[in-house]
Amino acid sequence: MLDDKIRQIIDGCKSAIEWAKCARDIGEAKVKFLGKSGALTLLLKELKNVPPDEKPIVGKRLNDVRAELEAALERAEAEFAKREREERIKAETLDVTLSKRATGYGALHPLTIVKNDIVNIFIGMGFEVKDGPEIEHKYYNFTALNIPEDHPSRDSADTFYIGDEMLLRTQTSAVQAHVMEQQKPPIRILCPGKVYRPDDDATHSPMFHQIEGLVVDEHLTISDLMGVLGEFAKKFFSPETKIRLRPSYFPFTEPSVEVDLSCAMCGGKGCRLCKGTGWLELLGAGIVNPAVLECSGIDSTKYSGFAFGMGVERAAMVKYGIPDMRLLFDNDIRYLKQFR
Repeated sequence: MLDDKIRQIIDGCKSAIEWAKCARDIGEAKVKFLGKSGALTLLLKELKNVPPDEKPIVGKRLNDVRAELEAALERAEAEFAKREREERIKAETLDVTLSKRATGYGALHPLTIVKNDIVNIFIGMGFEVKDGPEIEHKYYNFTALNIPEDHPSRDSADTFYIGDEMLLRTQTSAVQAHVMEQQKPPIRILCPGKVYRPDDDATHSPMFHQIEGLVVDEHLTISDLMGVLGEFAKKFFSPETKIRLRPSYFPFTEPSVEVDLSCAMCGGKGCRLCKGTGWLELLGAGIVNPAVLECSGIDSTKYSGFAFGMGVERAAMVKYGIPDMRLLFDNDIRYLKQFR
C-alpha cells in the first residue's frame, strides 16, 4: 500500500513537470507534492504508524524520493527560467536594419515655459539670475529677512524643518539675503527656484516654484517698482494689461503691496476667472525694509531698494486659465500636449 502511494506521488510529480508550460506551473507542482501540506510531506508524517524495525528503511526511501523529486523540479525550473530569459532577450533585440518608427516630439512642461518667459523678460531689463541652496539655514530664510521669532511662518506647521537650524526653504528671498551679504549695491537680481511649504489643495502644493526679484540702488522709490512690474505685465500677458497696487504687509518690505493684473479674459469687465472683480492677484512686492538692508551690511541711509515675488504656478494658472494647480503635477500627457 505504501509502495502504491509513493508510485502515485512520483508519477503525479513527473506528469506535472511534463505538462508544465511555465516556471509558475513548476512552482505549483513543488507546493503540491513537496510543500508543508504536500503529498510527500503528509506521507512522511505517517511514519509514526510504521513498525519500529521498518522505520529506518521506509524513512530512507521517502527521503530518497524527496531528493529525486526536488532535483527533477529544480531542473525543470532552471530550464523554464533559461527559456523565458532567451525569449525576453529575443523580444528586446533591436534590429538596426529596420526603418525607424515615427515618434512624437517632446515639449517643455508649461511650468518651464512660464519660468523661462518670466526670466527672459527680466534679463531683458538688466536683471542677473542668482541661485541658492534649497536646504537653507533659518537665519537666511527668516532672521535676515526681518521675520520675527514669533511669526507664524516659522511654525513647524508651515515649514519643513530638518533639525533645529536647517529647513527646506519657504521662499527664494533667502537667495537675496545671501547676495546682499556678499555683494555691494547696485544690485539687480532675479532668484528662481523650488520652495517648500506644507500645503496641498487646488491652489497650493507642498513643492512649488517661485521667482523673486530684488533691486538695491540709490534713490529708488515705489514708482520704480511700478514701472518694472508694469513693463513685465505688458510683455508677459499683453500690451493692454494694467496693474494696480493694494496695501499689504510683509516683514521684509515697508511699505508692502499686493499687485493685481487686469483680467485678460474679460478685459476688466468681470468674469468667472476673476470672480467678477476684473482683477487677478499675481504677486507681492514692496520697498525693502531698512532693517533687511542693515542686517546684510548695506547702509539704509544711502541705499534703498524694492523687491517682488511670484509663484510660477500662479502665473501659469493666470496666463492659461488653469483652474486647479494639481493639473500641472499630474503629468497627464494629453493635458501637457496642449502647451506645445
